[in-house]
Amino acid sequence: MSNRQLRYKNKGAYDAQELRRRREEEGIQLRKQKWEENLHKKRIMQGNDEGNDDLNMVQDDEDIMSSNKVPILEKIYSDNIQEQLEATQQYRRLLSQEPNPPIEQVINLGIVPRFIQFLDQEDDSMLQFEAAWALTNIASGTTEQTRVVIAAGGISRFVKLLQSPNQDVKEQSVWALGNIAGDSPECRDLVLNTNCLPTILEILMNPKTRLSMQRNSTWALSNLCRGKDPPPSPEKVNACLGVLTALTCNEDADVVTDACWALSYLSDGLNERIQPLVECPGLVSGLVRVLAHAKPSVVSAALRAVGNIVTGDDSQTQAVIDQSALPLLRSLLNHSKEAIKKEACWTISNITAGTKTQIQAVIDADIVPILISLLPKAEFKTRKEAAWAITNATTGGSPEQIKYIVQQGAIPQLCNLLSVMDIKMIQVALNGLENILALGEREFTMNGHPNYYSIKVEECEGLDKIELLQSHENVNIYKKSLALIEKYFGSEDDDIETFAPSAGDQAFNFNTEGQDNNMMVAGNQGSNNPGNVPFQF
Repeated sequence: MSNRQLRYKNKGAYDAQELRRRREEEGIQLRKQKWEENLHKKRIMQGNDEGNDDLNMVQDDEDIMSSNKVPILEKIYSDNIQEQLEATQQYRRLLSQEPNPPIEQVINLGIVPRFIQFLDQEDDSMLQFEAAWALTNIASGTTEQTRVVIAAGGISRFVKLLQSPNQDVKEQSVWALGNIAGDSPECRDLVLNTNCLPTILEILMNPKTRLSMQRNSTWALSNLCRGKDPPPSPEKVNACLGVLTALTCNEDADVVTDACWALSYLSDGLNERIQPLVECPGLVSGLVRVLAHAKPSVVSAALRAVGNIVTGDDSQTQAVIDQSALPLLRSLLNHSKEAIKKEACWTISNITAGTKTQIQAVIDADIVPILISLLPKAEFKTRKEAAWAITNATTGGSPEQIKYIVQQGAIPQLCNLLSVMDIKMIQVALNGLENILALGEREFTMNGHPNYYSIKVEECEGLDKIELLQSHENVNIYKKSLALIEKYFGSEDDDIETFAPSAGDQAFNFNTEGQDNNMMVAGNQGSNNPGNVPFQF
């Protein structure tokens, strides 16, 4: 059984883990793709003072690191606050450069502990702010660079500064903690263990909090919720569910996006992790509502969270359906962004892995025709997810539901997928065809009629494709294709083999063993002889 199949679970005829899939922390999965990591995990704060003449004092990192700039380094350790501020600003500007700030070079100067000391300068909020900014950008670097800030005592200082009366210092501290938490589950837990979460939630729920602080606090909160190996402690992060629910109604798209990402992280796991989200009043309905947002980045985040919830058990899946999510998911199948189409298909595939009632809800939402239309024309990953959605419906659906799926043109499209190069796609298509053919066996063959679905497979050259798969390098595909041919397409071949002439000493003979004694034999019409009869030329 493929790894993909093992991401399913259902109470149906198949293995308990075969039908409903979960995302694992793999580079190939959407949640862990590099672009998303770069977008959400850490953020460098760029300067907004490029036009300041003071910036001309520092041209680039080579200049500031050169021997003729040693006085700048000396100013860091000066007792003069103005010189401290001037030097800190220059290093901060250097660390704000994109795309490759000289973080390692600054660390090698040994001045990180000095920046940490400046965080304690309560009588000079500007110096605190500049030092916090520099440290935030150092913490945006590699794990090793982030740990330099941690080792110097940065976490406790930043948590303390969340109570600063200066809004700039407070916001910069939130940003720094977000970068540290985003580095790894270990660093995330170091931040969570300081019990700073209630303070961040208080900031977010304060109606007077400025927009930039809302954005940074929501983003930092999402990093405190992320990670699967191990996940954050439910006792700590579940306390933020009510606030995150409220944030899904925020007017700012960035705030809503990061709130939805946070919820997607919290729902990415076992059913026990999903259940608190389902039980939180207004949370599921809020996520479903966001699916209609105008900005694709917001929709992507909400769709991931909704998709994770429907990987849960049937009742958790039903909680999404009950909020009228299916019409919105149907509209997303026609979205201009292919990634959203793919994610919508994946979400629907986990719904069709549910009960017959849930499959019927998908049918009633008129989603099946669109899924089938995507099979030949969408991008490959979208086609694969659409195929999973159709195959899951044929696995757990009723005979009437499977017949409906066939009527919408599923057979030729599934047969076309047998020619692709992807092993998992072929297996999904074979499983879907097997479910359909098995229904045909029960509905037609056992009632004395030809299997109409077998005929349909042959008409669209599906049998030829299945026969070719008997030489496939994958043993599971080979076995499956062989079994399908023997069970659903073997009768005609058996008849041909039964009546095939064998070469005897005098003439070709037909083998009529086991056939009706009254059968007419060519060349000897009217004979009732059941034995071998000479073939007359």
